[in-house]
Amino acid sequence: PYHEPIILHNNDELVKILQDNNVKSVLLVTDKGLTNLGLYNSLVDTARENGIKVSIYDGTVANPTTKNVDEAVKIYKDNACSAIIAFGGGSPMDCAKATGARIARPKKSLGKMKGILKVNKKLPLLIAVPTTAGTGSETTLAAVITDSETRHKYAINDFPLIPRYAMLDANLTVGLPKFVTATTGMDALTHAIEAYIGRSTTKDTRKNSLEAVKLVFENLHVAYEDGANLTARENMLQAAFLAGLAFTKSYVGYVHAIAHSLGGKYNVAHGLANAIILPYVLKKYGRHIYKKLWQMGVYANLFDDKTSIEAGAKIFIEKIEAMNKSMSIGTNIPEIQEEDIPALAITAEKEGNPLYPVPVLYTAKQLEDIY
Repeated sequence: PYHEPIILHNNDELVKILQDNNVKSVLLVTDKGLTNLGLYNSLVDTARENGIKVSIYDGTVANPTTKNVDEAVKIYKDNACSAIIAFGGGSPMDCAKATGARIARPKKSLGKMKGILKVNKKLPLLIAVPTTAGTGSETTLAAVITDSETRHKYAINDFPLIPRYAMLDANLTVGLPKFVTATTGMDALTHAIEAYIGRSTTKDTRKNSLEAVKLVFENLHVAYEDGANLTARENMLQAAFLAGLAFTKSYVGYVHAIAHSLGGKYNVAHGLANAIILPYVLKKYGRHIYKKLWQMGVYANLFDDKTSIEAGAKIFIEKIEAMNKSMSIGTNIPEIQEEDIPALAITAEKEGNPLYPVPVLYTAKQLEDIY
């Protein structure tokens, strides 16, 4: 029952969808940073001018929590909302999806919806408006939530969580800080690569991944250096969208499993964690993924098809490291404590297998090397 979100381009189109669905009151889920930037003001104004009441929840934190969802659900109910707009990066998207799941299944806790196909009920109308070009969350069936009490981070995966509409407006990403542009862009690259090298691909997901990888290599550094370059910004939104389409069907791998463990334990931003971890995991997979890395490198014009498979694969990883370096992304995560590593590795190992179709299976002990 997978469906692709229908793409919208501006506030007027979005408000028309609300009117067509007879929505009189809508909940907008976002975060404090976007409130301070005033980024959603024009959307809210357009909705209100058309007689639609907009209630705003902006308490979402990085790595959104069960407490965030409870707060958002209360505002939704108190204001008799019938639709949700997810406005922001991956965190508001995850919070909005989980809020929708709790509205759809009021008697079921988020913890009980953890895993695969546990929501199993239609959500209120959900429209995603990404303000970063990275998470691809506007296309996916996943919401990642952190338990407020235990700090355990887990994913809820089900088809009703896929937003019905996604508004891709490059103007909303123009004001992004450089470092956010960098790390969210590397998040999109990680999605595309992990979807492509995994063992559960289709012709469509491979095509989407290749196109996304090419777009990131061609546009991310341009968007980083010149934030007002609308073409680069549009191309990065497209890359994130395509990578989202790929990984929501083909899943990810150990890069994400490790990043999620670090997000839960230390609140390390997800895109930053992925960017740093990606080269380490690709090197560990080694020859098992050389051919696929070579294919992506040729498609992205990083080298020609005369380059040997092993040399091409190594160039591909070097290009990732060089791009990280050019955008001031480091090579280590200082929060990691030596004594935490065994427990972190166990968490990642449990998430990585059997949930993800990883190219190579590793034990928790083997994953400790990466940490």
